[in-house]
Amino acid sequence: MQDTQTLSSNTTSEMKVIAGDWITVCTKNDLVENSGVCALLPAHLVRGDAKIEDNLEVQIAIFYIKQINKVFAISNYDPIGKANVMYRGIVGSISDEPMVSSPLYKQHFSLETGICFEKPEYMLRTYLCRIQDNLVQVKVGSINHSSQ
Repeated sequence: MQDTQTLSSNTTSEMKVIAGDWITVCTKNDLVENSGVCALLPAHLVRGDAKIEDNLEVQIAIFYIKQINKVFAISNYDPIGKANVMYRGIVGSISDEPMVSSPLYKQHFSLETGICFEKPEYMLRTYLCRIQDNLVQVKVGSINHSSQ
């Protein structure tokens, strides 16, 4: 069994945004199949409501689902458990929808929409994510949903 890991972030000055506004977070080899890793990114690159001078950072959880060869990026913050722990959750599916269960209280969140299956009033921020030339990338400003 492989353990989850936290990825070291680049400093804001070292973070490179490539053409098309994608941030390279890590390589595919840094990911743990069917599990999560945590990355720390400058908030102004992934959230529309942050400014570069605020010097804020955002934790995101990145999951690589080998069976469908797809990566998902969501907020690492569990809005029910009120802790940055989502990368430690167990992945699976409910009605063919990829999901992660919170390691704290076991609620299930969609990796595609961020919505909690048991309590839809709670949702995680989701980010567009891809693997391009073995690089895992997150789209700048690509929030699909807001945490409640």
